[in-house]
Amino acid sequence: MPSTKQPKRVSTRSAPGAVPRTGVAPRQGASKARSVSKARSVSKARSVSKAPHRAARVAVSTQGGPFPGCSPETVRRRAQKMLAFLGLDAVELSVALVDDRTIRELNQAYRGYDKPTDVLAFALREGQPFAVVDEEPLGDVILSVPTAARQAKQARRPLLDELTMLLGHGLLHLLGYDHATRAEEVVMVAKTRELEAAARSRARSTG
Repeated sequence: MPSTKQPKRVSTRSAPGAVPRTGVAPRQGASKARSVSKARSVSKARSVSKAPHRAARVAVSTQGGPFPGCSPETVRRRAQKMLAFLGLDAVELSVALVDDRTIRELNQAYRGYDKPTDVLAFALREGQPFAVVDEEPLGDVILSVPTAARQAKQARRPLLDELTMLLGHGLLHLLGYDHATRAEEVVMVAKTRELEAAARSRARSTG
């Protein structure tokens, strides 16, 4: 059952706009839902000490497709690279690629906005900052592929690049980052760009 806490907004470019592990409803214990729209950073998340030869477990599910040009396996690999960059090699992350209808229903149910958004993030733990423990589920990041496609077209860039940015932004929210002030936004935008670069790197991802 989803948490009863009031979700927060976290969006990137779209108007206010999450699915858990492999479904379309946050897992029990998930705290606040956040939609992604530019950036905010309230605190730096602590990373787990690296465990050699271990890979974060990333589950990518889809609902509502098909989504041409959007490969769940590519998204999974990029998420793993982001987690490796952060030193989070033994955690669990759930990513869902969904349609506008699905994310609109979630946005309405958890945030009170009857409209689609680009990204929602459900953290299983809240804190600023909080320590991440090995094998701990971070939470769920839900990406609306149609909304991301519209934003990518407007920005004149590939859909995968837009999804990568939204994924990184959502992941940072799971780790305690936010963008309530201009200073926090600057930090989060910079951190998101670092994750985008890590995700695009040619370094071999584990798992």
